[in-house]
Amino acid sequence: MTSSLLLPIGGISFLHLCIAFVGGIFGAAVGALPAFILCGFFVFIGGVLMIAGAGPDFLNTFGFGFTFGPQVCFGAAVVAHMYAHKKGLSPGRDITAGLMGTKSMDVLLIGGLFGSLSVILNWLFITALPMKWGGMLWTDGVAITIFVMHLIGRLLFDMKKGFFGQVAEGESRFNPTEKSTLWLPWQMSWKELFVIGAGVGLLSSYFAMLLGADHGGAIIGFGISGLSLVFLQFGTKMPVTHHISVNAAVAALASHSLIWGLIFGVLSAFAGQFWACLFTIHADTYIDPPAAAIWSVTTISVACAALGLFTAIPLP
Repeated sequence: MTSSLLLPIGGISFLHLCIAFVGGIFGAAVGALPAFILCGFFVFIGGVLMIAGAGPDFLNTFGFGFTFGPQVCFGAAVVAHMYAHKKGLSPGRDITAGLMGTKSMDVLLIGGLFGSLSVILNWLFITALPMKWGGMLWTDGVAITIFVMHLIGRLLFDMKKGFFGQVAEGESRFNPTEKSTLWLPWQMSWKELFVIGAGVGLLSSYFAMLLGADHGGAIIGFGISGLSLVFLQFGTKMPVTHHISVNAAVAALASHSLIWGLIFGVLSAFAGQFWACLFTIHADTYIDPPAAAIWSVTTISVACAALGLFTAIPLP
C-alpha cells in the first residue's frame, strides 16, 4: 500500500512521516510523561503477548511504532515543551502537563514536526549507520533518537543559559543541592542510585534470562518500569527505572549472566544521574536522562560483548 509513497531515504514512506506527525501532536497535547506512560503500557502488553507466544507484532506496532513509540510521542513532546517554555506558555521542565492547555496550536505542530523527524533520525542511526558488534546493533536507536532530538530542541528553543545550562553560584554541576532544580531528589545520592540500580537490575535480568529475548525478556522490565510512572504523574515519589531495567536486560542476555545484568543496572542508575547533571538539572528545559543513559550504556554493553569481556570474565 505504501510502496508508491517511499521517499529517497531508505524504506521510509510519506505515510510513516504523516503518522509520526500525528503521534508527535498527540504526545504534545497530552504531555510528554503521560504519553510515555501510555507507551510503557503498550510495551508491557506487547511483552505479555510475546510471553504467550503471539509474536512481536503488537509490540512493534504500538510499543515502538510510528505513533506511540517513545521516540515519537514522548521525544517529540519534550521538544514541544521546550518551545512552549520559550513562548512563556508552560514551565520547560514540567513534562507532566498536557500542552493542549496552552491553547496554542503551533506548540502541538512543533510536536508533530519532531515526531516526523524521529522517523528519519531512527532510520539514520539504525539503518544508515548499521554498525554491528558481535551481531548486535551498536546502540539503542530509539533512545539515541530521543536524545538527539532533545539536543536539537535545546539549540533551537532554550539557549539563554547555554547548551548545558548554568550552574548556580556556589553549586557544583555534578554534586547539586536543593539550591538547584533537581531531577529526582529522592534518587540522586550514591546509596539511592546503587540500591535502586541493583534491585531493578537484578529483577529485570532475571526476567530476561527466564523468558529469553524472543519471548519478551528484553523488554518486559522496560514495560513495567514505564507503566509504573503513572504514580509519578500523580505526585508519588517514584523511582524512574526504565533505563535501568532495559540496560540490565540487554547486558544479561548478552553475557548470559544475572550478575553482569545487575552491574549494568547499577551503571545505568549512575549514568542517568550523570546525564541529568550535565544537561537538565541546571537548565530551564528537559533533556531526558534515561534516554541518554539507555543509548550510552547500551553501547558499552555491546562493546563489552564484542570485545569478549563477558566471556573473559564469566559471572553467574
